[in-house]
Amino acid sequence: MPTNHKIDKMKRILLFFIALISINCSSIRVFADHDSALDFEQYKTYAFFKPGIEEVEISDLDKRRILKAIEIQMEGKKLQLSDNPDLLINIAVKATDRVTVNNFNNTGWGWGWGWNPWFWGANNTNVTTQTRGELFIDMIDAKTKNLVWQGKGYGGITEYSKNRDERIRNFVTEILSNYPPVKNEDN
Repeated sequence: MPTNHKIDKMKRILLFFIALISINCSSIRVFADHDSALDFEQYKTYAFFKPGIEEVEISDLDKRRILKAIEIQMEGKKLQLSDNPDLLINIAVKATDRVTVNNFNNTGWGWGWGWNPWFWGANNTNVTTQTRGELFIDMIDAKTKNLVWQGKGYGGITEYSKNRDERIRNFVTEILSNYPPVKNEDN
């Protein structure tokens, strides 16, 4: 019989791996690119590029969630929604399903304390599917119609998420944390 100290240690290790897996599953990777010749302080107003947004193949609910999250972030960056904008904001999405197949051949030796005769020679297959989504936020100069900034977020999200609003807000917040771009003193 294992001691309480060993059980506590095993619980801590198990909790660490669960936390590590959940952090990995919920992480959002972001990337941003911009026209380095521009002074982004010139942009004070924005509007959504409706023709582009209407083409995005996601639910209207998710579109509204994304647009609301963008509005909140832009307000925090002192940009105002306008009928005569300096910037047009467009969004695009891309989703891919990742299927993982794990085969386990249990030879009778278990993880933990000793040998487990109930699993002798068992072959186990575990198949999981995870949807990985990409959200692109494009900023277009309203006068020149040139793309001046693009942010991209990549991470897991499922249509069955209970915290979908929060997850989408986090995606948008992470992406727009790179706007406006930091001035490069070398230019």
